[in-house]
Amino acid sequence: MIDNKKLNYYLAAWNLSNPQLLTQTETSHIYTVKHNTETVILKLLSPSETEEQSGAVALRYFDGCGAVRLLRFDEAAQLVEYAAGKELVTLVERGEDENATQIIAQVIKQLHGVHQDIPTNGLFLLDRWFEALFNKAAADRQAGIESIYVRGASLAEQLLADQCDVRVLHGDIHHRNIRQSSRGWLTFDPKGLVGERAYDCANALCNPAMPEIVHNEARLLTNAAILADALEIDQSRLLAFTYAYACLNASWWSRGTGAEDAVQWSLDVAMIIEPHIELL
Repeated sequence: MIDNKKLNYYLAAWNLSNPQLLTQTETSHIYTVKHNTETVILKLLSPSETEEQSGAVALRYFDGCGAVRLLRFDEAAQLVEYAAGKELVTLVERGEDENATQIIAQVIKQLHGVHQDIPTNGLFLLDRWFEALFNKAAADRQAGIESIYVRGASLAEQLLADQCDVRVLHGDIHHRNIRQSSRGWLTFDPKGLVGERAYDCANALCNPAMPEIVHNEARLLTNAAILADALEIDQSRLLAFTYAYACLNASWWSRGTGAEDAVQWSLDVAMIIEPHIELL
């Protein structure tokens, strides 16, 4: 439901005009608006929304390097640069999957190339981010089930206990979170995490939502090599983080009802990777 009172408040307070509803998500209502002569994005956040708050901290940190610029924000709204071009997924749809992966690598390289002190507040540590997987694995262990969740949690614990190249992470890099703009390809909607930079590659290898592409062992290993080479990341750790992330994503979906296909999607990715996991 659109809150016109809230919308009108920000239009006046931030000197905005011509609001056009772009989309509605679980966390926000998103409008294009005019700010002076520029078209930008106004996000009105749902009450008690926390991930968007950490995302704003990350955008402020990235300061336009590989990501849209954060122009203004408070606890209830964000004003951000509008990347109005095509989504990166359009390249995959026309058969340019490896080119799209190269672009993802360059976007991540820009994000991770920011040289500032990591903020001490407002971002999620990866240890906390993996709680859902740890809880799912604990429940399976208690039930006497040696599941893929148990194996994924064990690997995640090893990875998180020995992190290297810790950065502010986007946390949700995929082909629909990167758009073309007048400044090149930019990502948006970060989760705002802190942890080993290999994690930022994981979601990209689990996307886009095309099973003939994602659930293909050769494609997954080829794109993992592209990302690892371009970002100078150890490929074995990149695959390990992708495996752990796929198990984590499945554990998130498993908490709901009617999400069996989403759970299986992530578990299929994990099972493709599992034979290639090297002992850490």
